[in-house]
Amino acid sequence: MISQDASEASTVATPTPGDIFATTRWTVVLSAGRKSSPQADMALEELCRTYWYPLYAYVRRQGHSKEDAEDLTQAFFARFLEKNYLEGLSAERGKFRAFLLASLKHFLANEWDRTHRQKRGGGVAPLSLDWQDADTRYQIDPADTLSPDKLFDRAWAVTLLERVVARLRDESVAEGKTKLFEQLKPFLMVGRNAIPYAPTAAELGLTEGAVRVAVHRLRQRYRELLRAEIAQTLADPAAVEEEMRALFSAFAE
Repeated sequence: MISQDASEASTVATPTPGDIFATTRWTVVLSAGRKSSPQADMALEELCRTYWYPLYAYVRRQGHSKEDAEDLTQAFFARFLEKNYLEGLSAERGKFRAFLLASLKHFLANEWDRTHRQKRGGGVAPLSLDWQDADTRYQIDPADTLSPDKLFDRAWAVTLLERVVARLRDESVAEGKTKLFEQLKPFLMVGRNAIPYAPTAAELGLTEGAVRVAVHRLRQRYRELLRAEIAQTLADPAAVEEEMRALFSAFAE
């Protein structure tokens, strides 16, 4: 699905200085350690709000019902967003993905019995989550044979790609290129030889050369945003390539 652009993505330059804060959210959290700060708390909540669905999918694949998975995921976030969320974990801190899953496993193994007594709605939900959408996504997920860990990784990769495409669309809309984006979006993750440049040019009323340039620029920006999004979840920017390969491998099953 996305391995097509793996080698291309590795050659793209890092984000511009103006994007630094947007691409260091996990670094912001780690730099704060166990001390609360508005910036770190906001960065952590944003990361959780973005990547909560893979946790829900993991819990469902563990055999829990829709209702129990909702309870478990929400209860986990209630605990996770407390000020001791970094305590007792070290090896997983480099990657937010690994850290979040390790934290969930710890919660499921040691803390569910204690929090299970609290009914849904008994407290303030730490995050407002779209449970109906989550269950719909889980039901249509074709990965029936995947282990909970593999499903988590695949759901994480899909979430990441959806976020990247949404950012790319927002940029195109802001530039007044909505129609062009919608027409070219299917070409983001296919081989260049599979792109129907001539028919697309005729449909858009552009020259084939103009379409080729537009596709090249869109794919290049896609790769830049993909790297930037991955970097947001890592403590070390040098680990982007490794994380990218790990995420691409989630589609190899």
